Order: sequence, then structure tokens, then C-alpha cells
Amino acid sequence: MKNTMRAQLGQTVNLTPQLLQAIRLLQLTAPQLELEMRQALERNPLLETEEDEIGETDAESEAVIEAATVEAAAWDELPEPSFLSGGGAIGEDDATARIAAGESTDARVRLLDQLRLSWDDGELAMAAFWLDHCDDRGYLELDREALLAEGASALDVAIDGLEAIRQRLLHGDCPGLAAMDPSECLRAQLAVLRPSAERALALRIVREHLGALASQDHSALATALGVDGAQLRSAIALILSLRAHPLESDANEQTHVVPDVLVWRAGDGWRVGLSAGAMPKLRVSAHCEQALAGGGSDHTALRGLLDEARWLVRGIAMRNETLLKTAQVLVERQREFLERGEEALAPLTLKEVADAIGMHESTVSRITSGKYIQTPRGTFELKRLFAVRLEGATVGAAAVKAMVKRLIESEPTNAPLADDAIAGLLARQGVRIARRTVAKYRDQLCIAPANLRRMQPQARTMSGF
Repeated sequence: MKNTMRAQLGQTVNLTPQLLQAIRLLQLTAPQLELEMRQALERNPLLETEEDEIGETDAESEAVIEAATVEAAAWDELPEPSFLSGGGAIGEDDATARIAAGESTDARVRLLDQLRLSWDDGELAMAAFWLDHCDDRGYLELDREALLAEGASALDVAIDGLEAIRQRLLHGDCPGLAAMDPSECLRAQLAVLRPSAERALALRIVREHLGALASQDHSALATALGVDGAQLRSAIALILSLRAHPLESDANEQTHVVPDVLVWRAGDGWRVGLSAGAMPKLRVSAHCEQALAGGGSDHTALRGLLDEARWLVRGIAMRNETLLKTAQVLVERQREFLERGEEALAPLTLKEVADAIGMHESTVSRITSGKYIQTPRGTFELKRLFAVRLEGATVGAAAVKAMVKRLIESEPTNAPLADDAIAGLLARQGVRIARRTVAKYRDQLCIAPANLRRMQPQARTMSGF
């Protein structure tokens, strides 16, 4: 075998320790940032707490923010660097893999992080596509066939391969994830259980008689299945032990949320500000900095601490500046949502916000993951202000779902609206969606079909399913 040499040009990105620290700071929530600053004060004697009042800005703090922005320009202005887009030569060291990522509040993000350990890049890209098109409960937001066509075109993959990845998610560590409807979600959970007579009967119920189960007509259900009451009760008990949605909050999860951003009404507009926990509270001790400015080789260790302190203060300032700019764009784009509610939530993507603030999409993703915003409409994660645009429409899926809910809530109790009637009413409002899409959103809202709502008005919600 003959050895040869050849010249090859390549472009790589080398992240300095300071830049890695800045990226990690972006991911910290308000409580995590508070803990980070307390630990820094304990280990670095050159840091001290900021005594200025919240909201006060002096020339020194403005200079810190400006310096941080300039020093991070090499990172912010990268159009699509290989270490973020997944490109690059085989065997390249991905510096971002060494960043200690904070635990995201989004279960889909946590699952994707787990899949990175065993899935290749192509599989991860398809998994990310499905997870991006799941709602907060883990159901697909749009029709499966439409998503298959869209994903195959966007990722340049075969439809069969894309569906195979969905099936792996559906029957993976979180059974039911990326399901089309509650029936498919429940079937996926039952499929991982040990075979038994109860499981077989439960599968028949969720596949063929989920509506009858929601109406709680057990006698009719037993007759249709040809089983006695004891067998039916055992199967129903098994179904009730399953999760109603693929993604559910942990009962032990801490419910107290500390907002990172505050939004309030001021006259005819909206004001945005950082919460007290997100504001800078550290600065480099001025007298220590002056004492080390004289030079000499006796203070090498202290100068290292001084550089570390400066970078931490600048990194926090950059993180807060980026968070504030991102929140301002989100509030500006979703002003109608703040004023009118869920139905006015406009379609908005990471790229649109990234273009508005002049940064990369990955920066927007990091700064919005796990961060909460407090508004007059409640406190929720910043990522809730992003919405998927429905194909051929000017509104997002979340807004249409809210419209469906409003129409059903306002319908006459003695004349419930059928799915095709709801689709017709939405069409008059300029939102054209198929009847099956209405049925899917109704299922995601846990609302029974029109015939069940007419038979038993009290069972308008499908008992959690």
C-alpha cells in the first residue's frame, strides 16, 4: 500500500476557555446564576458584591457590557459554524460537547441529550425534527402525513426512514412520544408491558372503543367486547394506570418558578426588564485591581484570579444583555398575544429572533431554554412564545388549538359542534384546516367527540384521555 501526501484546506473553530464559559453562562437560569455568583465570591477574593440599586446603570457597567459584546463577537457573528451545525471532518473535537449544559425544563430537550449517547447524527436530526413538531404534552402538532412530507424534503431523507425514527421514539424510553393521538399513545405504553389477558383486552379497548371508555358506559363496553364485568374492570384499571399524555410533569418536581424576565404594561406599550436574580451583582474589587496594576512577578496567582474575575463579570453582563435583547424581540413580536390571549400567538421561529438580534440560532436556543418570563398573562417558559406556522396559514398551531377550544366551550350544550362544523367556522375566520386536524386538536385538548358531548354534557373532557 503506497503512502501519499496531499494538501487539504479546512475551516475549524477553536473555543477559548473564556468563550466556553460565556456559552455556559447563557444556559444558566436565574437560580443557577445566583448560585454561580455565590460560589465565585467564595473562591475568588478579587470579586465583591455590587452595591448599586437594581436598574441603576453607570458608565463602568455600560463599559463592561460593551467590552463583553465585542470580545464575544467572534462567537455571535459565526453564520453557521461547524461545531453547531454538525458539519466538519470526521474525528474533529466538538468543543461544545465539553460545556456543562444545565438541566432543561423541556423534557424533549433532555431526551434528545440522552439520545446523543447512542444515536448517530442522521438519526438525531430526524429525532429532533419529530420532537420540534410535538406539543408540550408530546403529541404531534400537525398531521403525520404532512410532517412526513415536510421532514423528508427538509432533511433529504426517505419517508420510510423518517417514520422508522418516529416509531423508535414512540416505543422508546418515553413510550407514546410523537404519537398522533391518545389511542396511539396508550397502545405504545401497553406494548411495553408483559403479555397478559388484561393487556390484550386493554389494547382492544384503546384501539376500538376509546370513545365508549371516555363516556364511562361500562355495560355497553362489556357487551361490545363480549367479556364479563370483572375482566372489564381489570382492563380499565390497567388503562387508568397509564399516562394520559406522553410527557407529564413529575409529581415531585419543584413547582416554584423564579422568572428571569419581567414584562409589564407601560402606557400604550410593553416594558421588559430583568428580574432581581438575573441582574449583575458582582464586580472586580477596584483597590485590588489597582494594587496588581504595578507589575512584578510576585503576584502571578493573583493575576490569574483577576483575569478569571474579569471574564466572569463580562460573561454575566453578556448573558444578561443577550437575554434582555431576546426577550424584547419576543415581546415585540408577540404583543398581540399579551393583549388578546392564546389565539393571537403569532408564528415565530428561532431564526427570525436570531436575525433580529444579530446572533446565531443556537444562541437564541440556549438563552431561551429553561428561562421564564413573568407577564400579566402568567409566568411561563420563554420558548412558549415560539410557535409553528401551519402550512398555508398565517397563524400557528397553538393559536388554532385555542380557537377550537373557544368554539367548543361556547357551543350550545344541546347542539355540540361536529369537527367538520368547527373546521367550517374556522374557515370563515381565514383559518383553513382539515376536519381530521380539528379532531386531532380536540383529542389533544382532551375533549370528547360531538356525539359524546351530546349524550353526556358532563363528559366534555375525556376523563384525562
